Amino acid sequence: MPPTPPSRRSGTDDKTLAVALKYDRQTDAAPRVVAKGDGEIAEAILALAREHGVAVREDKDLAQLLATVELETQIPIEAFVAVAEILSYVYRSSHPEAAPAPGAR
Repeated sequence: MPPTPPSRRSGTDDKTLAVALKYDRQTDAAPRVVAKGDGEIAEAILALAREHGVAVREDKDLAQLLATVELETQIPIEAFVAVAEILSYVYRSSHPEAAPAPGAR
C-alpha cells in the first residue's frame, strides 16, 4: 500500500503543518508517523507527496494530534477512525475497480 497522505493544516499564522504516515499491513499493527514538520519542512513533505502521486488530505485537528507523535511511532488510538478514513480514501483512489458500486453498502 502506498504511503498515507500527509495531513495538512494552515493556522492563523499561515504556517503549514504536515504529518506523513506509513502503513504496511504485513508488518505494522497500525500506521506510523514517518515525517512531520511545519513551515518549510511541511512544504517539503507536501511537495514530495505530490511528486510521488500521494494524495494530500487537509485536516487541521488530525494534523495537530499526529504532530505530537514521535517519528516511527504508531498513531494513538484516538486517531484510528480518522486515519482509517484516509486509508480507505487512498485505497479507493489507487484501486478504483475495488470501489463498491453506487448504492452498495
